[in-house]
Amino acid sequence: MEMKPRFVALAIAIVLVVLIVELVRRRRLREEYSWLWLSLSLAMLALALWRGLLDYVTELIGAVLSTSTLFFFAIVFLMLINIQFSVEISSLRTQVKNLAQQAAILQSSLEKYEPRAEVPDTGQQEGVEGDAD
Repeated sequence: MEMKPRFVALAIAIVLVVLIVELVRRRRLREEYSWLWLSLSLAMLALALWRGLLDYVTELIGAVLSTSTLFFFAIVFLMLINIQFSVEISSLRTQVKNLAQQAAILQSSLEKYEPRAEVPDTGQQEGVEGDAD
């Protein structure tokens, strides 16, 4: 890898590590989401610092170009993020369903023991003025 792209990759990796740590510290990003982002930034850092690592990984997986290796790992990373979000969404859907059922049961129990107060009828319809021209 040439010097300029290496420097850019190194700078991005360092900024990403600092950003993820700061987001977790300020509780803007939960810890369970940060591990994938930190692993991505540490992998970028390793690739930027270790000159032959990308070529070695490219040979190891049988790719022809190092850019193919980068795209392959980017797709794997996005798949992992999608799986993690799918698991989280499934869990949240179950929690919402359970909470809705509990709220319905509580509302039913309240209505059984405390009937709703009836609204007195004033004789006027909504939206109709008393004097019409």
